[in-house]
Amino acid sequence: MKGHFILKSMFAGASTRQSIWENRGTFFPLMFHEFPRAFREGYLGSDVFFTMVSPPDEHGYCSLGMSIDHSKELVKCAKTVVAEVNPNVPRTYGDTFVHVNDLDYIVENDGPLLEMNRFAEMDEITQAIGKNVADLIKDGDTLQMGAGTIPNAVLSYLKNKNDLGIHTEMFSDGLISLIDAGVVNCSKKTLFPGKIVATFAEGTKKVYEYINQNPMFQFLPVDFVNDPCVIAQNDNMVAINSALEVDLSGQVCAEAIGTRQYSGIGGQLDFVRGTAAAKNGRPIIVLQSTAKHGTISRISCQFSTGTPVTTTRNDVHWVVTEYGAVDLYCKAEKERAAALISIAHPDFRSDLKRQYHEVYGRVI
Repeated sequence: MKGHFILKSMFAGASTRQSIWENRGTFFPLMFHEFPRAFREGYLGSDVFFTMVSPPDEHGYCSLGMSIDHSKELVKCAKTVVAEVNPNVPRTYGDTFVHVNDLDYIVENDGPLLEMNRFAEMDEITQAIGKNVADLIKDGDTLQMGAGTIPNAVLSYLKNKNDLGIHTEMFSDGLISLIDAGVVNCSKKTLFPGKIVATFAEGTKKVYEYINQNPMFQFLPVDFVNDPCVIAQNDNMVAINSALEVDLSGQVCAEAIGTRQYSGIGGQLDFVRGTAAAKNGRPIIVLQSTAKHGTISRISCQFSTGTPVTTTRNDVHWVVTEYGAVDLYCKAEKERAAALISIAHPDFRSDLKRQYHEVYGRVI
């Protein structure tokens, strides 16, 4: 459909980044919690909004199921709303319901929901990262994390923790076993005690069946869930987010490889800032120390020209690799560089020290 449609993406994923690289689409940066406002206030327009909902109940209410985020706002402000009604969509609790009178067109379908289960197996590196992160998590903490190999590695080391809570943008398979084991019970949460708060769920059929009519869950719009001021109301909040690259000043890039957009901002900065403002909050950035089979250090002296900064050096606290965890908060520039070099891959530490001296004129 080249020449007929232009993709405008707020998040570049596996299905969209190629079109952006080839100039068949565009990407615009926007923090996740601002999506609803952008549509509500007219910065972004929607002529037709396609969504998927559960069948209506006896009162005519359908559930948006596993995708609340900015969908709730788009039902309100799009010129035309087309809803695919699918009995496989879970009915979830929270601010998830829309009335059939708010839907302009309905299409019925009983096909299976898209499942996400394409994660690489945990290896020694991801297991080491998982353990290093788990060592920073204490009984009674409230967690935010995504889905993937490293988050799953973290979860695998939390089985001996107690009374964990969840306030996250995304809920996926890895948490289910911890809920069933009683490790996650949300009993110590200061905001929505006893409830798992999320804005969307993505995973396998097991996840969709698990959240269906489960009163433990509160699915709420992203401008609430990801609002840093809301996140900060969770005492003992721990946010775990991944990075593609961290430089020796502490700047984080989580969205691009050089000038090539690879993913998006998502909720990283939302949760880093909200968690940093929380009582006893600990924002954590995780990354493997190398890329391309160990040939490139993900901890660099400086970002290459054009590399966007996702999270500023002023916001960063903990950074974790397979070689350890360091806290950059309130550390001077030289201390930050030394700390980051200490968790870089050993093969690159000497070069990083040399580069730092050449660029900044300081010796580590």
